[in-house]
Amino acid sequence: MPEADAADLALLIDAAHAAGEIAKVHFGRNPEVWEKADNGGPVSEADLAIDRMLNAELGDARPDYGWLSEETEDGVARLNTERLFIVDPIDGTRAFVAGRPTFSHALAVIEGGAVTAAAVHLPIPGLTFAATRGGGATVNGAPISPSLREGLSGAAVLTHEWQMKAKNWPGGVPNVVTHHRSSLAYRLCLIANGEFDAMITLRNAWEWDGAAGALIVAEAGGTVTDRNGAAPAFNNPTPKLPGMIAAPAQLHPQILALR
Repeated sequence: MPEADAADLALLIDAAHAAGEIAKVHFGRNPEVWEKADNGGPVSEADLAIDRMLNAELGDARPDYGWLSEETEDGVARLNTERLFIVDPIDGTRAFVAGRPTFSHALAVIEGGAVTAAAVHLPIPGLTFAATRGGGATVNGAPISPSLREGLSGAAVLTHEWQMKAKNWPGGVPNVVTHHRSSLAYRLCLIANGEFDAMITLRNAWEWDGAAGALIVAEAGGTVTDRNGAAPAFNNPTPKLPGMIAAPAQLHPQILALR
């Protein structure tokens, strides 16, 4: 593991835990909530407080890194930085506002379009998923690995039921059991940890939702691509990915074969 990646990971974990402490102050206490413009979804006072803290703490620690966050107005400066932070202060704001514990804080460092360090923290259940490139993936410090399931039929898949419509699957709709969790970052971590067999989102995904979890899945030994089978690349001018498919290496080709 490169020394710089290890230092970045330690920084991300500390920042994610600090984010969790802010979230716990507001969780279950009816935080103030607004709806974003253009049907952008809800944002709470906790999202904004965490964003301010992360921007200040991470920016002070790495002033030469760029910045991309769901809750900070984007600009072009990040496109010209060697490294940058991509963060989602609260991934799963709807769950957070509703008092459900499946929201997370997702933090990643990007270099050359690839994720080099990542942390996803769920403060209520007390779970911290982490990874560095070439360093493996862990939850609360213990190594993790994806499902050993060999066949796609009957697999437990994190997705929305509407994504299982026939129009999305020219090779035939997968015969799977669908489940859902609010946070994309957490869904990816559940694949990395083998608690579900695959994760599929066919609609475009924001980079801040997928960056951290993508590295955690890959370092756990799984495969992550966009919906077309290409490796995800980050720090795009429009920070969106064309969907995400995450699964163990033996299941991922079976999913793509039906696309």
